[in-house]
Amino acid sequence: MARYLDPKSDLVFKKIFGTHPNLLKDFLNAILPLPHDCLIENLSYLPTENVPEIPCLKHSIVDVLCIDNHQRTFIVEMQLQWSRHFIQRMLFNTAATYVHQLQKAQSYQHLSPVYGLAVIDAIFTDEEEWFHHYRMAKADNPNKSLEEIQLVLVELPKLKPTTVAEKKLAVLWLQFLKETNDRTEEVDEALLTMPSTKEALRLTEVSAYNAPELRAYYKNWDAIRSEKTLLIDKFAEGKAEGKAEGKAEGKAEGKAEVIKNMHESGFSTDQICNAVGLVETEVLKVIFNEMNDNKFK
Repeated sequence: MARYLDPKSDLVFKKIFGTHPNLLKDFLNAILPLPHDCLIENLSYLPTENVPEIPCLKHSIVDVLCIDNHQRTFIVEMQLQWSRHFIQRMLFNTAATYVHQLQKAQSYQHLSPVYGLAVIDAIFTDEEEWFHHYRMAKADNPNKSLEEIQLVLVELPKLKPTTVAEKKLAVLWLQFLKETNDRTEEVDEALLTMPSTKEALRLTEVSAYNAPELRAYYKNWDAIRSEKTLLIDKFAEGKAEGKAEGKAEGKAEGKAEVIKNMHESGFSTDQICNAVGLVETEVLKVIFNEMNDNKFK
């Protein structure tokens, strides 16, 4: 029985899409909203620019940069965790790639469209849709748009194809990315019906990797798990602090009327604190807020 690695990891993703242009071409043609008469025929890889690091997410970005036979450039990323600045970074990299096409003294007519595609193994919107296509459109007529820079973001965990209109191959590719991992014992037969996804599955088999590659694979996942644990701990810590602050504010608000009356009657801060059972900072905050409210009445 074959054992598999997770294609969402840096090592495996690059082995599949960074060294096999036929698979990347098939993947892009399936996923991207390209016109039927503009499908990718051939791809060549470009030197990948350094991707800016996002704090606590430095191990989670995989990118492949390539150009097709129509001179269109494609940036492909596998993002394991979501950051609120991710879209800005993706847009920046895509726009920078668009700008860097021009050599000195070249005119703007030499510019070709650039597509940024990110498959994200996280949920980042409250919408039902899992496929998000962004492009510049005219505000009063969305049918008129500028096609030069486009972004496509896929929320992998939401993948639930509901209509036959959705591209079968696109769904198979995303199913492959979503469901294949170290715990996979049997793969969906549908993935074996397409030559491209069948080949991608072969490239995720443990037997396709040597000992140093496997060490790097497990080390990378260990680093990602550590980052996730760190983020969870920070979130829990912040939530606990916020809850404690909220309780303190709630107590102060409930006793605001007493604090206000005692302050207006000339009681000292210490006396007010003893009377209402709050610390000085909480009492002073109520007094300060009351003073500001009166100022603007």
